[in-house]
Amino acid sequence: MKINPVLHRILLMSSGIWQRGKEEEGVYGFLIEDIRKEVNRASKLKCCICKKTGASIGCVAPRCKRSYHFPCGLQRECIFQFTGNFASFCWNHRPVQIITSNNYRDSLPCTICLEFIEPIPTYSILRSPCCKNAWFHRDCLQVQAINAGVFFFRCTICNNSDIFQKEMLRMGIHIPEKDASWELEENAYQELLQHYEHCDVRRCRCKEGRDYNAPDSKWEIKRCQCCGSSGTHLACSSLRSWEQNWECLECRGILYNSEDFQKAKKHTLPNTNNVGITDCLLEESSPKLPRQSPGAQHKDLLRQGSKFRRDISTIIMELGFQIKKKAKRLWINKANIWNSALDGFRNQNFNPSYTIEVAYVNENDNFGREHPGSKQEFLSLLMQHLENSPIFEGSLSKNLSLNSQALKENLYYEAGKILAISLVHGGPSPGFFSKTLFNCLVYGPENTQPILDDVSDFDVAQMIIRVNTATTVADLNSIVNECYNYLELIGCLRLITSISDKYMLAKDILVYHVIKRVQAPFESFKQGLKTLGVLEKIQTYPEAFYSIFCHKPENLSAEILSDLFTVRTLSNVQSLGFWNSYLQAVEDGKSAVTMEDILTFATGCNSIPPAGFKPTPSIECLHMDFPVGNKCNNCLALPITNTYQEFQENMDFAIKNTLRLEKEESTHYIGH
Repeated sequence: MKINPVLHRILLMSSGIWQRGKEEEGVYGFLIEDIRKEVNRASKLKCCICKKTGASIGCVAPRCKRSYHFPCGLQRECIFQFTGNFASFCWNHRPVQIITSNNYRDSLPCTICLEFIEPIPTYSILRSPCCKNAWFHRDCLQVQAINAGVFFFRCTICNNSDIFQKEMLRMGIHIPEKDASWELEENAYQELLQHYEHCDVRRCRCKEGRDYNAPDSKWEIKRCQCCGSSGTHLACSSLRSWEQNWECLECRGILYNSEDFQKAKKHTLPNTNNVGITDCLLEESSPKLPRQSPGAQHKDLLRQGSKFRRDISTIIMELGFQIKKKAKRLWINKANIWNSALDGFRNQNFNPSYTIEVAYVNENDNFGREHPGSKQEFLSLLMQHLENSPIFEGSLSKNLSLNSQALKENLYYEAGKILAISLVHGGPSPGFFSKTLFNCLVYGPENTQPILDDVSDFDVAQMIIRVNTATTVADLNSIVNECYNYLELIGCLRLITSISDKYMLAKDILVYHVIKRVQAPFESFKQGLKTLGVLEKIQTYPEAFYSIFCHKPENLSAEILSDLFTVRTLSNVQSLGFWNSYLQAVEDGKSAVTMEDILTFATGCNSIPPAGFKPTPSIECLHMDFPVGNKCNNCLALPITNTYQEFQENMDFAIKNTLRLEKEESTHYIGH
């Protein structure tokens, strides 16, 4: 009988059951009568995460009473040790990797997927115990362990297996007792001998279909010269001959800079980028994994279903591969953030692919002093200004406005360029675009139908409403005569012969006001949005980008902030307890500050950027009276106090007044 491996892992981790039988008895040695008793025991325990019963797993830390389901524990970043007594630790008591000193100033690559990470031990980032400069994503390690098995899972740098496996088991990496997947598969590399023959362009013109291939004709399939795992008919990409070079969209995005081509290409090799640790531990690990060429592995991730679907953070991180280590410093005046940002971005030496460093200056400071600034705070303030600037109109969902001065100064182009730079460099979600504006960017204005809510001009909106509600031809002609000059000016004047003509008239007015009227600003804005290949990505993955362009980020909660901030060093246990209680009090409205205030105080952003924070937000406890937020490092220093009441009062006072003073200092930045 085949047993679900997830059930096996739940039995191993459950707190009230032991393996009393032989391996072939019951379920992997767990007797049926013992399983029934454990089910009965768990039915009385409530999961501290999802609040449902059946929580059979408990944290082994002394005095900790948390119980949870196995999947819930994985989502909340609990650690399960698949060795020894199969201990489980909740998020507050899980084992951590301690390093005596951190001499790493720059990001280092994960030695499995080669993606750059901050060399700070967290739940998601682990360090090799045998090679001090080897760092890994937890997800990458778990995928490698599932594929390699106990016989081939070892350090990627020095090939040590004993010390490496012992530490990874301690940190919750599951290493199955099986042979490596590539050792169990027959003809593992057979696919490498096959040619890719499929047209992948957006609009295939071949009537015979995408798989049709006719050599020595315009319907011959040409493969991508870089990855070889994407193709096009010659005619579908306007290629005159086979000799012409052609790259697919993914490879073309990498080829922005020839210097970074080889480095960037490495990021497309692993097939583990979108595989989460939850997927690995909850899915049955098959011994047979198909072998493909590196390029084909990457493309298969794009074509597969929900588990491997591209999410927005992955797409933006891919765009971030273009960013070089060479830095460009921007001197920013918070009191005039828009103009100082424009000066920096328009500078002839500015390159959007350079790493951005921010220094805050004050024009009233006679000594010309500068202070290091947070890049993410700067980009957040810039997005707030952009949302409230006169180049957009509307209340919540905004469209482009027609502003002659902005058009003259080329501000629509600059706005698109700044928005693109902000996204690629880790800025916040825009969140204020109307669906109509977004659809114009993706599908083109000619394929977009605006709605009445897109009209911000009260008089024009009233005119459209009157046209739509007219009941007779006489009423409709009366409205046309009344608005004759305006309709003639915008080219919407038409002869009314029946009441049904009102629908076409209303549509013409709507399309003119929302789309045709702002055609010049739209084209300029679109050109700016092409910076760093952002517009191309938007048009390739519209569903992913719709979520951040047209929707505000989800409201912060105590749970989200608790998970977001990692404990930086060994900290005061009482203060950490006060911190969790404080977050709950803020969520319950029992504090003078909000969740957004706390995040702004620590990072400069009032929401979590689509690509996440870099570096990861952290907390530490220091012997001082009030908290300190270091926005450059996203670090929040908590005060060590004797009572919770003192802790909350000091937190409220510092956060509320710091944000108030910062707002007063830059009170004019939105208006400039």
